Amino acid sequence: MADTTGQSGDTGHSDTRGRDGGDDASGGRRTGDHEPEQSRGPEQGSVPRQGSGSGPGTGTGQGPGHGPGERGAEPPLIGITTYQEPARWGVWVREAAVLPVPYIRSVERAGGVPVLLPPTGTLRGVRAVVEGLDGIVLAGGSDVDPELYGAERHPETGAPQPQRDRYELALLRAAIAADLPFLGICRGLQLLNVARGGGLVQHLPDVVGHRRHAPDVGVVGRHRVRISPTSLTGKILGDVADVPTYHHQAADRLGKGLAAVAWADDQVVEAVELQGHRFGLAVQWHPEEGEDRRLFEALVAEASAH
Repeated sequence: MADTTGQSGDTGHSDTRGRDGGDDASGGRRTGDHEPEQSRGPEQGSVPRQGSGSGPGTGTGQGPGHGPGERGAEPPLIGITTYQEPARWGVWVREAAVLPVPYIRSVERAGGVPVLLPPTGTLRGVRAVVEGLDGIVLAGGSDVDPELYGAERHPETGAPQPQRDRYELALLRAAIAADLPFLGICRGLQLLNVARGGGLVQHLPDVVGHRRHAPDVGVVGRHRVRISPTSLTGKILGDVADVPTYHHQAADRLGKGLAAVAWADDQVVEAVELQGHRFGLAVQWHPEEGEDRRLFEALVAEASAH
């Protein structure tokens, strides 16, 4: 089991103060990333779990990947982007492609087969990767480089990871072009917004005046979000949800084709959807850190659909 050292925050993410820069649920210090301690907030509040994954808003259309019609009864392949960080295992300390296990378990428990997607140094094969998958999860992690959305770096913004940014932007754009179902998580929402020409708030406490979105270093918080009931997110989760949270950045100006569909009580955008896409949804919180699997189940159900 990789003990990440020098990781940024998420259950391995990045933020200069241990916050998951753009995102993710466990902010470790840059000198050492650790599994986040779960907060003891209510278990998914007013949103009872659903178990089947065939809830509203799922199961439309044939995907561009290898669907069940091509693989018989095989479950869908769900790619999950990874971190690339210094890590330690056994006697070794090496740069490694790593991913917090809750992402993997969430996809497995929803009925999908997780496939890890490390940020490669070349973009060759990105289209082939997308063609071979049935869906993608854009995981949380380090802050997106502000240069990509035309901003100067804030003092609290984490160091750029250009290889990861470059690879995941290419992957996301190929997925959008192929109409492949995807779920963005924390950094994944921010990356989607940047890919569509939007901008980011680089340090939320400067704007909202509090730290409830990342209450303490390495500790996942919880807060309530209100959701548009007519949105795909609302059809999956209802009009309110108590969600696990750990991020210090958020969407600012929304990119082309994106609609905000969920908000915290301070008006921070908590979910966006790509209009006209088969299943293009991203949330600012960390569903993999909670017990509610409905977003993963909806993704897997859509990825499985004929």
